[in-house]
Amino acid sequence: MQLSYDTFYIGGAWVRPATDRVISPVNASTEEPLGQVPEGAEADIDAAVAAARRAFDDPSGWASWEPARRAEVMDRLADAIDRRADGFVERVSAQNGMPVAVARQLETGYPSAVLRYYAGLAREAAFEETRAGLFGGSIQVRRVPVGVVAAIVPWNFPQALTMFKIAPAMATGCALVIKPSPETVLDAYLLAEAVEEAGVPAGVVNIVPAGREVGAYLVAHPDVDKVAFTGSTAAGRIIAETCGRLLRPVTLELGGKSAAIVLDDAELDLAKIGEGLFGSTLLNNGQTCFLGTRVLAPRSRYAEVVDAFTALAGSLTVGDAGDPATQIGPMATARQRERVETYIAKGRGDGARLTVGGGRPAGLDRGWFVEPTVFADVDNSSVIAQEEIFGPVLSLIPYDDVDDAVRIANDSDFGLGGTVWTADPERGAAVAHRVRTGTIGVNRYIPDPAAPFGGVKASGLGRELGPEGLAGYQQTQTVYV
Repeated sequence: MQLSYDTFYIGGAWVRPATDRVISPVNASTEEPLGQVPEGAEADIDAAVAAARRAFDDPSGWASWEPARRAEVMDRLADAIDRRADGFVERVSAQNGMPVAVARQLETGYPSAVLRYYAGLAREAAFEETRAGLFGGSIQVRRVPVGVVAAIVPWNFPQALTMFKIAPAMATGCALVIKPSPETVLDAYLLAEAVEEAGVPAGVVNIVPAGREVGAYLVAHPDVDKVAFTGSTAAGRIIAETCGRLLRPVTLELGGKSAAIVLDDAELDLAKIGEGLFGSTLLNNGQTCFLGTRVLAPRSRYAEVVDAFTALAGSLTVGDAGDPATQIGPMATARQRERVETYIAKGRGDGARLTVGGGRPAGLDRGWFVEPTVFADVDNSSVIAQEEIFGPVLSLIPYDDVDDAVRIANDSDFGLGGTVWTADPERGAAVAHRVRTGTIGVNRYIPDPAAPFGGVKASGLGRELGPEGLAGYQQTQTVYV
């Protein structure tokens, strides 16, 4: 696959970039070049923000449309995205190493489902209500669009996480400037083509691939009204500082180091629960923010849990992300593989017991591959238990009783995801309620579009998805009548 683009999608048109700088994505499985696209500069961001500003400020434009009319456009966009499903799978998988089997579930049907879900909310939601005033008269409470949104998207789930922002922003009447990650730019052009085909009004969606410095310029741009960011906690802190100084609303979906709590009555037969365990601990090569990479196991069954996770990791098919049989593909970049390998070395050096993996898979001399890796006898205070690795590495930690398990689960700077594994779902839910995290599952973990998603502590601010996700793209206006 060799794809080249020489324009940006800004203001409903394909426009020439301000500079001759380019981004050259590389196939994570083969290290071969995939093509090139222009790299956005500050002048390109200025143009995109101006286009979004015009679209939003137009008194008869997108923000003033009836929500049902906006929903019609959103449904057309979902259809246009679905027509490009194969292209999205191929491009995402090649760029970031996501196995195509995962990409077909989460980078095609899932994004369009989120878009249709918010189109439905746009049709049904009450954007205005009237209530009686305490001192007489009536009060109109209006939920109006926040304005121009800067949406900064990471490389691990580029289309799904883009839609977490586009869908509620469009539903509420906002306009967006989207900055894809430099690692995943080719799929962003397919999205732009779908936006154009669907007849989204000019300037409502603008897409400018660029690096970190230009992203910082977008975050601080004077004509941006709100920032939505998914990425690392370190970058999120910088963005939060900027938005705090500017008094600018911001949604931050950041890192995680979630706990998978295995209770003493849990089913450990991989034939029955292997798919669920894989999806909640190793999905997308471990490059997933919500994964339960700290596995907490009761001492009474610790050896069984270690054996189960060792067998799970050791059974996974590692290979080219484009192969439908692949379960674990490569890391997205050479830099990311180096990061993961540094943590594996740290785990060994700190005395954790390596039960499987720990190296590069045999026979895969090209591509940024790391074996699925399990460490047992991990102390929760160790580096590999406290810091986000973002690779296929699990830390197995013993606990004494349920209170101890909850204490360990909460002993983390993060609070994004998590799971509880048990034969008794009611007991599992009771334990889940005690964990300080934004989301948690019992015997499975699936971010459902109808449920709010986001973290506490260093895992972020605000919520995406669900009806609650609309609020991040609205301001409340009160009119005393």
